Amino acid sequence: MWSQISPFVWAFLVGGAICVIGQLMMDVGKLTPAHTMSTLVVIGAVLDGVGLYDPLIKFAGAGATVPITSFGNALVHGALTEIEQHGWIGVLMGIFTLTSAGISSAIIFSFLASLFVRPKG
Repeated sequence: MWSQISPFVWAFLVGGAICVIGQLMMDVGKLTPAHTMSTLVVIGAVLDGVGLYDPLIKFAGAGATVPITSFGNALVHGALTEIEQHGWIGVLMGIFTLTSAGISSAIIFSFLASLFVRPKG
């Protein structure tokens, strides 16, 4: 029965569950959005460190790769891959291997937005 469920449904359910966890952290746990985001990144990093995030990605696809937990996964995954090839210096190289495009685009688009949008106040 479970094999007949569409992968899109699993992606929706897993991604939605991650978002529900984040929302509960803010509403029930009274965490700020920054604390919630940081906690979810750390959870993704820990799950990748113990080898549980890759099976989640294989199971849920975009439901596991789109939420913020995937950023923590990418940081640790890159670091672990590079540490095997280059030793401990690989930690510094690896954390940027998979995430450099996202980090760069966030910096560039934030700068461009600051040129055109003026805060009210």
